[in-house]
Amino acid sequence: MAVYAVGDLQGCYSDLLRLLDKIKFDQHKDRLWFAGDLVNRGPDSLSTLRLVKGLGKAAITVLGNHDLHLLAISEGNLKHLGRDNSLQSILRAQDREELLLWLRHRPLMHCDKKLNYSIIHAGLAPQWSIATARSLAREVEVCLQGDGFSDYCMRIYGNKPDLWDDTLSGMARLRFITNCFTRLRYCDPSGVLALRDKGPIGSQSAGKMPWFSVPGRASRDERIIFGHWSTLGYHHAENTWALDSGCLWGGHLSALQLRKRKPPRLIQVACGQHRIAHRSS
Repeated sequence: MAVYAVGDLQGCYSDLLRLLDKIKFDQHKDRLWFAGDLVNRGPDSLSTLRLVKGLGKAAITVLGNHDLHLLAISEGNLKHLGRDNSLQSILRAQDREELLLWLRHRPLMHCDKKLNYSIIHAGLAPQWSIATARSLAREVEVCLQGDGFSDYCMRIYGNKPDLWDDTLSGMARLRFITNCFTRLRYCDPSGVLALRDKGPIGSQSAGKMPWFSVPGRASRDERIIFGHWSTLGYHHAENTWALDSGCLWGGHLSALQLRKRKPPRLIQVACGQHRIAHRSS
């Protein structure tokens, strides 16, 4: 059995098919870990979502900010709808409710003790160990899967609070956890989130650094895979692997074959989708 972690898809269905062909993926033997952002902005979000859902137990998907955006829109939160209509095919699909229910039940984090890897979409607060992060992820997952779902979707957007505090409660707590797992790129050494900084390393505000570079990060001894950061591209540093290599923008779709006793193996396919816009994924 082979296990592959795959970077952000964002509706790039044909590129995913080419990647699966390149790695000779066998649904009956192999496993895929998706780093979130299955949908939005790309040419075929509906087919992408259906394909990944249809893989069943052969695929594990963590939620990204664009996946949560779809869920928020589905509940009537149109505050950040914008002009992109790439999600309408899902919202108008006959199997809409089945797809959205499945998406609601995806985790924010997946950890595999045997392989010794964890996968998230964006980042972790520097104060969080892996055990703490798993517990906090579960708080959001319970909300998404329960009676608080609609309220969460209506109130989740926002950049505050921007510093972790164990005493945070209610929506402030859920929003901070969500922002780390699905939006974080940079923070300062104390862990104050810099969610407006989205560019490559070197472009950030003064005093800010990549979340994975914070000295003394509690999760530094654990191997973490993440996506979300297309302007960073494929990047390996500080016991982390970034897999969003800009497929949506005409870059590559990246996968890592995860192996117990050997370094991970990188596989990429060149992507044909070009979005002439600023990168804000």
